[in-house]
Amino acid sequence: MIALKPVLIAIFVLSLLTFIVLFGQLPALRRTPIGWLQRLLCLHLPSGLQKIDSTVTNGRLIEGSTRFATWLFYEKNPVVLIIYLSLLTGASGLFLREGTQKIPFLLLLPLPILLGLPYWSTYVTVVSNADHITAETIEARLYDYPYDYILFHPDTFCTTCNRSKPARSKHCSLCKVCVAKCDHHCPWVNNCLGRANYRYFLLLLLSLAVLQVYGAYLAYYILRPQLQYTSPRFIEGRRTWSDVGTGMVRAINAGGLSIAGVGLLAASTATLPLGLLAYHCYLIWAGSTTNESQKWADWQDDMMDGYAFIASREKLRTHNRLRRSNGTSAATGIENPALTLGVNEANEVHVPWPINSDQVIVRTSDGKPPQGQEALWKQVWKLEDVVNIYDLGGWQNFKAILMGR
Repeated sequence: MIALKPVLIAIFVLSLLTFIVLFGQLPALRRTPIGWLQRLLCLHLPSGLQKIDSTVTNGRLIEGSTRFATWLFYEKNPVVLIIYLSLLTGASGLFLREGTQKIPFLLLLPLPILLGLPYWSTYVTVVSNADHITAETIEARLYDYPYDYILFHPDTFCTTCNRSKPARSKHCSLCKVCVAKCDHHCPWVNNCLGRANYRYFLLLLLSLAVLQVYGAYLAYYILRPQLQYTSPRFIEGRRTWSDVGTGMVRAINAGGLSIAGVGLLAASTATLPLGLLAYHCYLIWAGSTTNESQKWADWQDDMMDGYAFIASREKLRTHNRLRRSNGTSAATGIENPALTLGVNEANEVHVPWPINSDQVIVRTSDGKPPQGQEALWKQVWKLEDVVNIYDLGGWQNFKAILMGR
């Protein structure tokens, strides 16, 4: 028990810190204690250490650690993937070596599938590059999704790739390529999650969570004789925290690191893939991606501050056409800001899509509608008043993901 105690404490602390760092930056948790702790760990604490280091070592320690952190988190490398696979392989190997002979055959039957799925889904997600937009695939990708004129606009150009950006795509600075329907770059698989491999990432989260829950159950199955209570209080139907603690101490001592340690690791970290899977299920239900949810969160902040205005694209087009025909647009320099971004709808690729929207949203710096078009714009305060054309409904969204769309 003495040897296992620091291991268990380390498992709990690392699990908690990993959860905070990964989930604290999500838009839904920005204003929660998890978001505050994430900013404390990732922003305020490094800032404080930088001030101390600048006084003690003239900044040399922070400079070296910053270079290492930049390479680790902001350059494409397999370090996190290797750590994840090493933990999975090491923990599974330890458990199977000691626990196989203590588990009935029927409970061992699902293990080949449950162990194989995380490895297979990881491999498929890692090697996938079908989402990368290249000179050969750009034309096909332009027909995947229509532009919504809110998050994505036509005639948007990627200066790095030197080609047009299809709707819902994003340039990844780590992969150094534009990715179709980019969700985010995942260090756990050392690759971007996009239109084709996103479904395999979801399978990875699900299979990993199921494996961890099942592994925790097998550890409990092996150690449950040690958890039986024989004290008079338990016999009388009353269980105290002392009884629970005594049983757990016996179980941990009997199971050791291979059974008790791995079981506790599986149970305590299963919330990570489950929580991430739940978040991505919410994104699918909402018809969004991680990249788009961050864009929508920015719009929500502007709406709450009173800086967002919504209008009809057709009415704006008619209004500007009349102004140009009267010569007033050129004379006054007033033009719809949403239609002055190089948009040429005559050249825009037409994508058949179940949902159409005539909406345009703009930000203003003074909380007033665009000058000269005040009657056409209406202030918008919440995202519920905006149409997300990529949301086809929960079930249809899910089917599209399964089909790699």
